[in-house]
Amino acid sequence: MFAKTPKPPYFTVVFTSQRTRVEEGYTEMNDSLWNDAQKLGGFLGSESLRNEDGFGVTVLYFKDMETIQEWSKYQKHLRTKEMGKRKWYEGYRVRIGKVEREYGMG
Repeated sequence: MFAKTPKPPYFTVVFTSQRTRVEEGYTEMNDSLWNDAQKLGGFLGSESLRNEDGFGVTVLYFKDMETIQEWSKYQKHLRTKEMGKRKWYEGYRVRIGKVEREYGMG
């Protein structure tokens, strides 16, 4: 399902990751963070997928860089990042960008 985003400009955080085989606590923490992100005034939505080999891409949309910075300092998010490094991810990348143009169908 496509995230509903406003007319650009807006900002995006692209999180690509390779999961480990450890599942314990992952879904619960992911769901909890998703619920918290939705409470941020500048959070616009997200799109996510993961293949059978554990490689995933999550794209989060934000109205401004200030909201991204607020999210990056959120304590539960910081604790989850540390837990992810130890337990859930073999590797990951975070890329942040400004969306200046958008088009499509559907």
